[in-house]
Amino acid sequence: MAGTIHVVGAGLAGLSAAVSLVEGGARVVLHEAAKQAGGRCRSYYDPTLGLTIDNGNHLLLSGNPSALGFMRTIGAPADALSGPAEAEFDFADLKTGERWRLRPNRGRLPWWVMSPSRRVPGTRAADYLAPLGILRAAAGKGPGQGGTIGESMTCAGPLYDRLWHPVLLAALNTDPKESDVGLAAKILLETLGAGGEACRPLVAVAGLSAAFVDPAVTYLSGRGAELRFGRRLRGLGFGVGRIDRLDFADGAVELGRDDGVVLALPPWVASDILPGLTAPQSYRSIVNAHFALPPPPGSPLLLGVVNGLTEWLFAYPDRLSVTISGADRLLETSREDLSSQIWIEISTLMGLASERPSWQIVKEKRATFAATPAEAARRASAVTDHTNLVLAGDWTATGLPSTIEGAIRSGTTAALALLNGERAGRNMRGAA
Repeated sequence: MAGTIHVVGAGLAGLSAAVSLVEGGARVVLHEAAKQAGGRCRSYYDPTLGLTIDNGNHLLLSGNPSALGFMRTIGAPADALSGPAEAEFDFADLKTGERWRLRPNRGRLPWWVMSPSRRVPGTRAADYLAPLGILRAAAGKGPGQGGTIGESMTCAGPLYDRLWHPVLLAALNTDPKESDVGLAAKILLETLGAGGEACRPLVAVAGLSAAFVDPAVTYLSGRGAELRFGRRLRGLGFGVGRIDRLDFADGAVELGRDDGVVLALPPWVASDILPGLTAPQSYRSIVNAHFALPPPPGSPLLLGVVNGLTEWLFAYPDRLSVTISGADRLLETSREDLSSQIWIEISTLMGLASERPSWQIVKEKRATFAATPAEAARRASAVTDHTNLVLAGDWTATGLPSTIEGAIRSGTTAALALLNGERAGRNMRGAA
């Protein structure tokens, strides 16, 4: 498009779309309801802790091409992500006290499962064939058509409890037994299926804003994009086959014949603004706990925990943080009780004093869409019935669960759809 592209929403999907549009030579105006960019993937100062923390802990992998490519484009600091030189994941069992390190080899041929020292204790090499059922069930199927993980593999036993359940739950934020096999298959193929070279864990130890948001804002500002904060979209003006107006709380923006729009909003907001939009309607929560205490020397950057409330323990330079996925059951538990239970587990795992340091609990009720077959089938594609309107967000049809990689990939897809003039009509109910 030769006109101005208005990107509404400055989360990672919107930032990604804006960057791709600028790269493609478009004039871009980025609108954001909040006073800062980043959406759900941003850093902020927490006065209770006296520290800057992220809205949620996020793990990336070396096999996330969209996220890593985005960082290279915006000139993110070289040390923005930290992780081990090889693919390795430390685990601890709170019930038995056992510890182990999972170490996939670099290549695609998974010979590491033949080595007892590289795999989960008490498991056999043949046990690692279980996910083949996921891949078979998903092969050739559309979103939501392959059934659930529970229907395609045995969700029980030591390997499931100690590997597949924690890994799939973290990736899907939904009980694996009820999760969509297509989403699981995509994750497995892009990570473990691609070999250890694609599985090296990466963490933004200085914060998500430093790694993704601040460099993107600087990049966009330096290339002529206009960023307007504190602008909440209230509605759209519908012309013949296109959008001709953006109605913000502080006034309307009339769109010219060659102007376009990227709607990079949460699904519940996008559904209110775009009547008839098919989008996920069920969500899953995440609970994060932060403790203002530096980790003991030699602590693993990331520790998977089984048989406990804690699921993943992040050892940031200035704090210890815990992530609990699929945490709907904890939403009514008091923050005080949660912090006490989690700290007991952390102190046991790390050999720390039982006295709890300053803490913060962050509950995100609608952290991701529920990764069930029904919700996977409701994900909208980037293009819409309106020639100048596209969608972006980790809830759109990226093929991935709600992840940073999926959000950034969605922004690129939306931008290219506008730049290439694509159009389709499958997002709206009743469309042919």
